[in-house]
Amino acid sequence: MARPFVIEISEPEAFLEKSLKQAKTGFRKERLQMLWWIKSGQIRYRQEISERLGRSPATITRWLALYRQGGLAALLEERKAPGAIPQIRGETLEKLTQRLASEEGFRSYGAIVDWLEQECGLAMEYETVRQFVRNKLQAKLKVPRPRSLKQAPEAIATFKKTSASP
Repeated sequence: MARPFVIEISEPEAFLEKSLKQAKTGFRKERLQMLWWIKSGQIRYRQEISERLGRSPATITRWLALYRQGGLAALLEERKAPGAIPQIRGETLEKLTQRLASEEGFRSYGAIVDWLEQECGLAMEYETVRQFVRNKLQAKLKVPRPRSLKQAPEAIATFKKTSASP
């Protein structure tokens, strides 16, 4: 086997075990498990850790380097990618939310796509606009259904009275 590695784990074994039991994500569990194994003396070689966790030795080396540099906080820090900057933002976003809230609204998501291109100069895909309006703005297109001109107002009132009662 490889040569034993030397690393000083500053946290007490009981703390690591308790943290491991309370960890909610696999990300934290793997890393805390590694530290607990080292602290409790169950593992002496980097290769053993990589075999038990199913990770490459290079990953284990990177985790240990993080721990050496910044301690437990650096090892358990979860970094998140910033993601793309939304195309609809600022003044355009305000205009869109106002228009969606107004009685005029939009008849379809295609109409929103056309409006964004004409009013704001944004060329966007239909599905992108639909997801943005539904998920981010949590707005729905408010267009009343057309009513028949032949419908009698008394029939509507009667229907509402009879359908409301259980």
